[in-house]
Amino acid sequence: MKCPFCGFAQDRVVDSRESKEADSIRRRRECERCNKRFTTYERIDEIPYMVVKKDGRREKFERGKILSGLLRACEKRPISAGILEDLVDQTESFLMDSPERERSTTEIGLLLMEKLKKLDTVAYIRFASVYRDFKDVNEFKAELEQLLTGKDLSQRRKTSH
Repeated sequence: MKCPFCGFAQDRVVDSRESKEADSIRRRRECERCNKRFTTYERIDEIPYMVVKKDGRREKFERGKILSGLLRACEKRPISAGILEDLVDQTESFLMDSPERERSTTEIGLLLMEKLKKLDTVAYIRFASVYRDFKDVNEFKAELEQLLTGKDLSQRRKTSH
């Protein structure tokens, strides 16, 4: 917490009290540089993070949905649950970094595919086949060929449109 008087980032909490409504915590702090005291309030972040679907609908972000998709893609692969949790954490952090508190499923899907591509190519192909909704075996084959040659089909698609 930056001191409002001198801008120093180190302080100590002198006193903490819960509000009467129990919806916030009041903290008295003392700056370790200038020794002035100031008050901060902590509240629960109530505005949910949103995901914008391909059809424009907005849904509340759900960690469980991301984890479920990753579990399906990584089934019978040598990837620990801890690594999958970390991928979900990274995805949630990506969403939290958005000033609008929302990201498109396209952005989230591309982020996850890049992470999976580096982690396990089979899991990547499984995830991509659902995420990209391949219409036929030729699209699936093209993705595999691009993966084998080291080129990213998503980059080629962006330049061709």
